[in-house]
Parts: sequence; C-alpha cells; structure tokens
Amino acid sequence: MHMKRICLILSLTSCFVFAKAQVVNEYVAAADKYFVKGDYYSASQYYEKYLAGGKGKTTQMGFSPYAAAATSSKKITVTSNSKEKVIYNLAECYRKLHYHDKAVTYYQQAAGFNKVAFPLANFYYASTLRALGRYDEAATAFTAFLQEYPLKDLYARTAEMEIENLRFIKQQMARKSINAYTIQKSGSLNAKEGGSYAPVWMNSKTLWFTSTRPQGEDKNKNNSNRIYQADYSNGSAGAVTMTNIPQPTDMQQGVISATPDGNSLFLTRWDIAKNKRTAAIYVSKKVNGNWSEPTAATALNAEGSNTQQPCVMPDGKHIIFSSDRTGGSGGFDLWMSTLDANGNTGAPVNMGSNINTAFDEQAASYHAASNTFVFSSNGRVGMGGYDFYYCKGSLENLSEPKNFGYPVNSVKDDLYFTSKGPARNILEDVILSSDRNASCCLELFDLKRLKPLKQISGVVLSCGNNQPLANVKVVVMDTVNNQQVTELTTDASGRYSFTIEEFSPLKAIASDSGYFNNSVKFAGPEDTEEEKYTSPDLCLTLIPAPEVAVKVDNVYYDFNKASLQKTSFASLDKLVILLNENPALQIELGSHTDSKGEDAYNQKLSEARAKTVVNYLISKGIDKARLTFKGYGETMPVAENANADGTDNPDGRQQNRRTEFKVLKN
Repeated sequence: MHMKRICLILSLTSCFVFAKAQVVNEYVAAADKYFVKGDYYSASQYYEKYLAGGKGKTTQMGFSPYAAAATSSKKITVTSNSKEKVIYNLAECYRKLHYHDKAVTYYQQAAGFNKVAFPLANFYYASTLRALGRYDEAATAFTAFLQEYPLKDLYARTAEMEIENLRFIKQQMARKSINAYTIQKSGSLNAKEGGSYAPVWMNSKTLWFTSTRPQGEDKNKNNSNRIYQADYSNGSAGAVTMTNIPQPTDMQQGVISATPDGNSLFLTRWDIAKNKRTAAIYVSKKVNGNWSEPTAATALNAEGSNTQQPCVMPDGKHIIFSSDRTGGSGGFDLWMSTLDANGNTGAPVNMGSNINTAFDEQAASYHAASNTFVFSSNGRVGMGGYDFYYCKGSLENLSEPKNFGYPVNSVKDDLYFTSKGPARNILEDVILSSDRNASCCLELFDLKRLKPLKQISGVVLSCGNNQPLANVKVVVMDTVNNQQVTELTTDASGRYSFTIEEFSPLKAIASDSGYFNNSVKFAGPEDTEEEKYTSPDLCLTLIPAPEVAVKVDNVYYDFNKASLQKTSFASLDKLVILLNENPALQIELGSHTDSKGEDAYNQKLSEARAKTVVNYLISKGIDKARLTFKGYGETMPVAENANADGTDNPDGRQQNRRTEFKVLKN
C-alpha cells in the first residue's frame, strides 16, 4: 500500500511537471509567433513568462511606430530550440521597441553565447550600450565584435562607423554652445502609453502628428498608428484629437504631408501580410471641407518594396519620400518626384549619393525660410542610431550634409523634424521626435536655440608707428550683398566693436583726416560656434605732402621697353585698391630711369612707362580724370649710378629705375 502511494505521488508529480513544461513551451511558441509577425511587444511578454517559469510579471511599455498588430491565437509549434535563443530574441524585442534598459541585460548574456549561433550578439550589445550612453563600454564591445566577426559586410562597416560615432559623441559633448539649447517633452502631445512622432504643421496654429496611443477603454492596449492633431494658442498645444481623415482599423496609418493649398494630403499606410510589413503612400483630397478616403499614389509606390514618409516641398512642385525599392544605394533611400497643381506625381528619381548611403535615409523635411533640407540617417558619422542632418540650397543644388550635433541629436534615434524658426535660426522653434528620454518609443520634443549675437571687434593703428588712432570712422560692409552693416567710431584705444546675427564675409573701411582710407576683409572664426571674433588690425597711412613722392614697389618693365611684366600686377592692384577706397584722390604717376643711355632716350622711355601704368589703372576701372603721368628720365636719381672710383654701381642704378606717385588732390 505504501509503495502504491509513493508511485501515485511520483506519477502526479511527473504529470504536474510535464503539464507545467508544456505550458511554458506554449509561452515560447506564442512568443515566436508574435516575433515572426513583428509584434515585438507581445513577443516580449511571452518570452519573459517563459524565462520566469510562467510566474513572472510582464513589462508594461508603449509601442514602437510601425509595429505590427497582435494576431489571434491559433495552433502553433515551438520554433525556439533553446533558452539561449529565447534570451537573444527577447533582447531583439526590447531593442526594436527602443527599450534599451531591458535589452542590454539580455544582450550581455547573449554576447557570451556561441559566436557561430549568435554572430551579431556583441554587435547589438555594443549598440545598446551606446544608446544608454555607456560609450567606453560600447567602444570595447564594438572592437570585440570586429575582432571575432569573420565577414567584411554591412555589420562590420557599421561597427567601424560606430567607433567613429563614439569619438564624435565625445567631441559633441564638449561643444561650447550646449547651454544655448532648451529641449523638453512636448507636454500634452505625448501620451502616457504609446509613441508620438512625425510632427507636421498644417498651418501656423495646427499641428498634425502620428501616435500609437490607446483609444478609449482599449483593454488590449492596441498599438495602432493613427493621425492626431492639436491646435496651438499662445505657443501652447490644446487638446489632442484624432483627425477627421478616414482611418481604417485594419491598417496602420500616419506620417503625413499636405500640399501648400491644403487640398491634397499624402500619408503612409502599412500592414502585415504573410509575415511581411508593406508600406505605401496614399493621397486624400479635401472635398467640401472633408477628407476623402485615401487612395494609393500609384506613381510613387513600387511593388514588393516599402514606400513611406511623404514630404511635399513648400513650392508644391516636388514630393520627397523614403523607399527601399531597387535602384537605390541600399536600405531606405530618399527619392524625389515632381508634383503638379492637381496633386499628380511623376516618376520617382533617387536623390543620389550626396544624400543617400548604404544604410537608411528617412523622414525628409524642408525649412523654406532658411532654404534648408533636413533628413534622418543612420549611415553617417554621428551620435548613433538615426541623426538629423541638414543641407543648404535647392533640391537641384544641395550642399554636403552636416550633422546638427548635440543636443539636437542624441545617442538614440532622432526622426522627424519640423521648424517654425526664422531664416537666421532654423533651431529657434523646432518640434522633433526622439526616444532619447524614453524607455521605448519615439516621443515629441520642443527644441529651441536662442542664438546670442556675434561680437566682432578690431583696432585701427597708424601704419608708421603702430599707435592706436582714436575717433576714426569705420564703415562695415557685407561683401556678399554689398550692403552697409554698421558705421562706428574708434575709441581712445583705437578699438571698434559691433554685433551681428551670424558671422559672414565682411569688410571694415577706416577713414580719418590726413590719412589714406584703408580696409580689411574677414569672415569670422573657423569655429562658427564662437561668439566673439577679433578682426585683423587696420592701419592707416599718412597722406604725404604734394612734393613727396611715394614709391610703388615691385613694378618691372621689359628691357628697354615700356611694357609691364606680369610680376608688376600685384603691386599695381594695391594702388587700384588705394584709389578705390579714396575716391577723391588724384595722383601723378612718375617713372624714372638710371643714367645709362642718352638723356633724350631715357626721358622718352620714362614717359612711355608712366603712361603704361596709367593705362593699366584705367583698365581696372579708375577714372582717367584722376590720373596724370610724367617721365623724369634720369634727372632725379635717389642713389649714385656710379661708385666714387668711376666703376658701375648696379644697386644704385636699380634704385633709380623706379615708379612713384604724388598726391595732387585728396
């Protein structure tokens, strides 16, 4: 009897263990199913339960943009064959949900697993460390990955770039202008649960954006992407409401852009079919104040690929979008299409290697006030993940992309940027989306950078003794637009100072009674973040008395001819500048020879040479009425042509062969 009781207990225990194991395995099966579908939130919950033996609590979090909706339960089979695979997949879930605090623990475990079975574990462990701001650890992990990874593929190139990113991050954290920025979450635009991203101003007071916030009494925390709006008053957002554009429950929808007339709206729609996410751009028309049911923008979409994130240019003539279609540089590229007045689009054209990389470029926008094109990329040196980059110019002639730097960009993902800032400061009034301060998901942030005025100072000196000159008039000109910036007077120490919005090419012109006017050009410091700059010194030369001749150095003529050698042009061009900066100045050009040759010949040669110089000045735009010329031949030597013993004095003769000018009127 005793033995039977023992057998019964053992049998019941075995049944319980078997039943429990079966339940735990079902957690894995469910998790794998959600993982394959791209529903990483649901998958993470079941993986967690499996690792806890069915006892653990699940983690509550928001939802990632473009996440797949949960699917109904059906008969499924276990696909993960080890606890290691579960740990790795769970790390993947949290990474894709931007939940780096949770991901790093599991990636750290996976980094110690078999490298053949999990070749990318150290790569993603390093990426997660970088996202958490643990830069030195991230650099070590990326280096370890490169040492153990046998391929020279995209992952290897990414790891190499990430190491560069980490250097860039340290540089950015030391920027002088960090304190000029304020950045904070956009208050009511963000929800307690779910992500908010892709802000677009529909007009000056109405912002539309995409969000995965739960609706009503949604017990399942449905992660549907929908389009919302908020009206602004006195710079503050009002209540968030869903827009009146048709939004079906069986599709994800968001990331919009409207034509300038407000009558056509382009948007992204996507769904999951056969375990594959497919996104396409749709267009809706405003009819009697209401938005029509969106229809596919056929000319923009390509079968078998994703097309998303439309951006209508401010002129309404082009539309930019992101797509992973064939013919690009790799990953998602930015493409451009023409757009007519009726909202019809032309054939897409890739924006080229200046913009696109072998990685991903997404979320384009254009700030019309400053002619600045903005996009996000994870394929360039930056803070890590997606960063914002900007180019100046029109679509046909965009400059080389530049990283906005920290704190516009963070070590996490920064996607979708819109600005109401003025032409001089695109960063004065920005709304962007980022997961920088979130456990997961993109949220909306208000960013402002109030740029202090740039301070420029300089000094005016006497060219003869370098003594400062007081009460000198200084006019500062914008050399690009040929406009006066300011007019100043030097103080007792010869200094002048002024402020300007941005460093730009300038010219300071100084003038004072009894001195020739003079000028200096400057463009500011190489580091544009500097707030102060000292311009090069300006020196003024005393105007000589009428009988005093001023030598023009380095003026040379062909032998026994009046024709100028090219080496003379630089010196004569300085004389042109002097005449231009002193418009009332009238001068006499004089030429002298040495004593070799007949007096009459030398006189004639010197007159011809003086005339040649005058003609050169006239060719440079100097009014001939301000110029006279005179040849002095050998009559006014400044040195001996021969030595005391009668031998030739080459140095003396060279000094005598000269070109001078005298001031006739000023």
